[in-house]
Amino acid sequence: MGEIPARPGTHLSSMLCLELLAPAKDLECGQAAIDCGADAVYVGAPRFGAREAAGNSIADIEKLTAYAHRMWARVYATVNTLLRDDELAEAERLCWQLHEAGVDGLIIQDVGLLECDLPPLPLIASTQMHNHSAERVAFWEKVGFSRAILARELELDQIRAIRAATSLELEAFIHGALCVSMSGQCSLSYALGGRSGNRGQCAQPCRRLYCLQDAAGATLVREKHLLSLRDLNLTAELRELVEAGVTSFKIEGRLKNKAYVMNVVGHYRRKLDAVLAELGGRRASSGTTTLGFEPDPDKTFNRGYTTYFLHGRGATVASPDSPKHVGEPLGRVADVRRDSFALETTASLHSGDGISFFGRNQELHGTVVNQVDGAAVFPEKLGGIERGVRVFRNHDHAFVSQVARSRNQRRITVNLRLTEAVAGFRLDARDEDGVTASCEIDCAHVWADNPAQARLVLERQLAKLGASEFCAARVDLDLPRMPHLPLAALNGLRRALVEELRRQRARLRRVRTVAHAPNQVAFPERELSFLGNVLNHKAASFYRRHGVGRIEPAAESGLDMRGRRVMLSRTCIKYEMGCCPRASGDLSPRHPAEPWFLVDDEGRRLRLDFQCGERYCAMEIVYQ
Repeated sequence: MGEIPARPGTHLSSMLCLELLAPAKDLECGQAAIDCGADAVYVGAPRFGAREAAGNSIADIEKLTAYAHRMWARVYATVNTLLRDDELAEAERLCWQLHEAGVDGLIIQDVGLLECDLPPLPLIASTQMHNHSAERVAFWEKVGFSRAILARELELDQIRAIRAATSLELEAFIHGALCVSMSGQCSLSYALGGRSGNRGQCAQPCRRLYCLQDAAGATLVREKHLLSLRDLNLTAELRELVEAGVTSFKIEGRLKNKAYVMNVVGHYRRKLDAVLAELGGRRASSGTTTLGFEPDPDKTFNRGYTTYFLHGRGATVASPDSPKHVGEPLGRVADVRRDSFALETTASLHSGDGISFFGRNQELHGTVVNQVDGAAVFPEKLGGIERGVRVFRNHDHAFVSQVARSRNQRRITVNLRLTEAVAGFRLDARDEDGVTASCEIDCAHVWADNPAQARLVLERQLAKLGASEFCAARVDLDLPRMPHLPLAALNGLRRALVEELRRQRARLRRVRTVAHAPNQVAFPERELSFLGNVLNHKAASFYRRHGVGRIEPAAESGLDMRGRRVMLSRTCIKYEMGCCPRASGDLSPRHPAEPWFLVDDEGRRLRLDFQCGERYCAMEIVYQ
């Protein structure tokens, strides 16, 4: 993490260096992400990760770091929940265990950890720390963080302002699920059911069905997923993000499966490489990936796409019909028979495909295709499929099978050179990072009777780097004459060189260490509400040392959340419904009387308060 070291013998430390950062649900997903081109992966620790269901053992994390480090790729571990006082000691021990397992950085949220004895690892400020302003991100740099994960809802101008205010590494989400809440400002799951997102237990109430009512109790919208958002996709915005100062490009998805990770990583690897080629930069790790499939993000889980607020408020961002993967649109049903249907379009379906459609009640239904015979599609269940219904494919069996079968190869290019030595022959290697290694073999100088044939054998055998992480770009035979070398000798020499090159790469791989020393730099705010997420005495001590006078404890301390704001969101239901007076220019009071309320299926009411500014609008949700 941090400034990527110059390759030996070069002056690349000032060159633009970009990191593609992928999620790792487990060891298998992490290794697949590396194989498909990720420069780094982030993985959940055994405890205290913001995705409680995505924890991994220390043993598996150690295996993942060893796998990644061959390519000089990195592994970051998440220890990013709020911690209770009785958990601090365990969290501290866990950080040291992760350090010993070889991780390259810790993603944390709770500043109480800064008051602990932490290992000398770079610290990454989790997006849950509400990294939304230049002042806040600059403060994290001053107290010892090496990187900040930016709030998802930021606009490009805001990212530029943060970049101008700090030299901290900036990490930004580019793909995957969005939180409707401003980063770190959500207590909705905790208020409704006691499951805190800040403790890794979010119950995702934002994906539930709600009715929308006005002040008089009239229903404006009935049973829609009014807080559910589309997924982020910034494929077309990568260069703008680079120019704004982002250096790490993060794919969301620590609960996603291996096929999803491979597909999305493969897609963004190609796109980011194209940006690097345009701007003259380089990737943050070694090797080049050859994929055994053609990546297509539309083929794996998504809720439809949005660029969110990167370019300001524009197109709607909500996905109110369903929080699930609806899939690729195929067309409308043209005809329904006893056990089959036909589509209006020529889109092809295959046995094993999954399809979805919205029934009469506008609920999403799904089934599996058992057979396709010409234009006739025979589904496992035909119920609800009627003439005119739009059909989507939410599982492309052929594509997913191709991804699963694919043999993706990531290789570090090496130039080899065979020369004559005093007691035999010497084989030298120089890899794409400038790392060198050499090995010698003692044997008699026996010259070949057929030099041309001997050359072919030498070149072919030396280039066979097999299942290693290396591939030979060139084999130079710098010899006065072509020798005759036994195949066993050649193979042994080559294998010894590969092991020596691995040792040299491990020796030269940069391991960044950071000394954590407390200071008294002023925090940008003098008071903290419960949204400051202070749950333990060490976090309170941290903020007091940095000038905060009044500190309200976090919601998770047991606060009664009734009447409190439980979410702050840039997503505005009024805007999504086309009722925004500023957007429409209609300032007359003809819209339904406010306040509006969201009502869930248990009758719980959430009041919506709209903050309509000249440039920056927001919506507050208050638990009634």
